[in-house]
Parts: sequence; C-alpha cells; structure tokens
Amino acid sequence: MELGLHTFGDVSLTQGPGEVGWHQRLRNLVEEIALADQVGLDVFGVGEHHRPDYAVSAPAVVLAAAAERTRRIRLTSAVTVLSSDDPVRVFQQFATLDQLSSGRAEIMAGRGSFIESFPLFGQRLEDYDELFAEKLDLLLALREETKVNWEGKFRPSIHGRGVYPRPYQEKLPVWLAIGGTPESAARAGVLGLPLALAIIGGEPARFTPFFDYYRESARRAGHDPATLATSLNVHGFVAETSEQAADDFYGPQAEVMNRIGRERGWGPTSRAHFDQARGPRGALFVGSPEVVAEKIVAQWKLFRNDRFLIQMAIGPMPHAKLMKAIELFGTRVAPLVRKEVAALKAEPAPAA
Repeated sequence: MELGLHTFGDVSLTQGPGEVGWHQRLRNLVEEIALADQVGLDVFGVGEHHRPDYAVSAPAVVLAAAAERTRRIRLTSAVTVLSSDDPVRVFQQFATLDQLSSGRAEIMAGRGSFIESFPLFGQRLEDYDELFAEKLDLLLALREETKVNWEGKFRPSIHGRGVYPRPYQEKLPVWLAIGGTPESAARAGVLGLPLALAIIGGEPARFTPFFDYYRESARRAGHDPATLATSLNVHGFVAETSEQAADDFYGPQAEVMNRIGRERGWGPTSRAHFDQARGPRGALFVGSPEVVAEKIVAQWKLFRNDRFLIQMAIGPMPHAKLMKAIELFGTRVAPLVRKEVAALKAEPAPAA
C-alpha cells in the first residue's frame, strides 16, 4: 500500500507576529514535500482552493517547485477543481510537471468542496454536474491522443489540434476524487479510473459500499476491478504520544472545522467529539505512530485500498511540529503498516 500526505496549504486569516502568511506557507510546503520524499513516503498531494485561508490556488506550480527538491515521491493534485478549469491547460501543466519530475506527476480530478472558483472563472453553479462530466471527458481525450477532435457544450470544440508537451509517462495518471456520492463512485468505475475517497467524518466502515459499488460498476463496464487502484484520503496527525498528537492537532483543526461549519450550517465541534472521532471507529487518524499504524491497517482490512493519504496540516499548524509529524509518519508509521499489510496479503485465502 502506498502511503502519503496531502494538504491545502492553510494560512492564518489574520497577519501579525507568529502568524503564517502565503509566502511562508508556500516555502514551508516545499520543505514538507522534500522531507516526505526523504523519509520514504510514496505520494504527496496538494489541493486547489481560491480562498484567503489557503495558499494554494495553482497546485502544479507548487508541485513543480517540489519536483526539483525530490527524487522518488509521486506528486499529485488533491484535488484539481476540474469543473471550473480548462482541461487543456490542466493537461499541459501536469504534463510539464511530469517532464520536470521524470514521470512522477498525477492529476486527482474532483468537483471541489467550495464554490468560489465557479464565479471566479465565469461558470454557473447550475451547470455543476454537466461541467464536470464534460471537462473530464475532454481531459481523458487529451491524454489518449496528441491531436484531439472533441466537441462539447461549455467549451469551444477542438478539431485536430495538438496539445503539448506530452507527458513523460506513457499515460498521465488521472484519479477521480469523491466525497459521499455513490454516483461519482459509479462514474469512476465505468470510466476505469482509479478512485480516491475522502472520509472526514462519521464511521469509515459505513463507506465500504462505495468501493463495492465502484468495483461492480467497473466490472459491468468491462474493466477488471483488480487493475483499478483505490485511495482513502483522511484527516490526522502523528506525534510521539497520542496525548501530544491530540493536543497539537485539536486547536487548529477545530478552528477550521468550526469556521467552515458556520458557513455551511453545521453545529460546532468539541473536544469530546474530537476524542470520539480519533477512537478506533472514528474518522480521525490522530495518535502515536503505533496507534495510527494500527488504525490504518484496520481500515485496510475493510477497504483493501491501494493508497492512504493523510491531511495533517488543517489550519495553520506550526511548521516544526508538522515536520516532526511527517518524519514520524515516514520512519515509524509507514514501516509498521507496510510490514503488517504485506503479512496479511501473504496469508492463504480462506477455504471456500
């Protein structure tokens, strides 16, 4: 199983002594990706937002900077808000990243969790579903053929035009990222795309039908489900002790979740709710290396996922603490998970 991190590049909304602004957060983020590579993690994802509380609106630019500081780790968006972007430019940007990184680029396409990009780029929210379906169709056409013939409703048609550069890899990986919509899981299966499922609340076990639905949809569309990769994308944090991890993570995470909650009409969070969510059946992966590793393995037993990405920088987390958490994730959590999952895979199948 591949293990990695993803982030949105959270910043402080107020600027002053000790507050983290866009400049420092972006510089820190490149250091974090470099460290993740050094400690042997497999993937680093960078999200796209168009709000003052996040530093990253152009993931490919950040990942290109990181490409020059890394050698092995895969570099992906998490996610590219495809509905409000131009698939031609998305493809060109990530093909360029793929060339710079010698074949380590990926696109994780999704519809995003915020709506600011729609009016910013002149798109209508009423077209939310149609925009994504059409632009995903074009993105996939671009990676199949150098010269493209394509017609759509929302974007001017393309007739025999070449799109360059081509990626370093034979085919640029495109994942489909979803939240809690079964129809999106089915779409990924029908298209034969790898699927990334974000779980940020509730009991993860209740999401297992999504992967079942995805694999069955793939099978019915003529794809071999065994060849399609899946990922869990979650929130969490690692420290030397579970108490320290919880104390470090709760404040920034609660501030962000309560701020977003006020925008969306959610009730406020609390330390009691947080502590329940980091328990064995909850959605938060917060604790010591041993506790987090045990929980990742437990989820693998449920989902049989090929990748696991954890978002540790929720809110303006102190850089030093985040760097330590990345070190612990790579040097202590990852070896435990890889050893246990390998052993489980090697066990003989139960008798029929």
